[in-house]
Amino acid sequence: MKIKELKKEIETPEGVEVKLADKTLFVKGPRGENSRRFQYPRLELLQRDNKIFLLGRNATKKDKTMIGTYSAHIKNLLAGVKNGFDYKLKVCSGHFPMTVAVERNKVVISNFMGEKVPRNAKIFPGVDVKVEGDTITVSGLDRERVGQTAANIELATRRPGFDKRIFQDGCYIISKADKEIK
Repeated sequence: MKIKELKKEIETPEGVEVKLADKTLFVKGPRGENSRRFQYPRLELLQRDNKIFLLGRNATKKDKTMIGTYSAHIKNLLAGVKNGFDYKLKVCSGHFPMTVAVERNKVVISNFMGEKVPRNAKIFPGVDVKVEGDTITVSGLDRERVGQTAANIELATRRPGFDKRIFQDGCYIISKADKEIK
């Protein structure tokens, strides 16, 4: 069943500028600026005053799903330039003392489980990584890049075939943007 006209409205918070140019949304706020391209052919993106509209004519179920996805992306863009996103990771080393350092665009994990070759995790552009003792803080404006960088660090210390309950060494996400992990 098609919906004649599907419309979603997102209001921009104070202190945030939004500009739409050729299916690319540019957002500028107190913490910096960010942009994202929205190119789904059956949806239209409009900007009026301080509101962003997502429109779909003769929308199918997939179009309705895409409007929800785009809405979440836009809200993440707005929240990122207003507040930013922070992830925290805990460095656990029970068997061997590992060292974690940031070098240019990668995190280097040395002496993990006594390995001679250091493990590397990629840092995405626009993401800031700080190591303070046994806590790694990953922060930035783009939620996807910050989350993927934190996941890269966690996956760099993964050891398939080993029981996590016994071999607890590694870097683990302990808090995500807006959430505490228990």
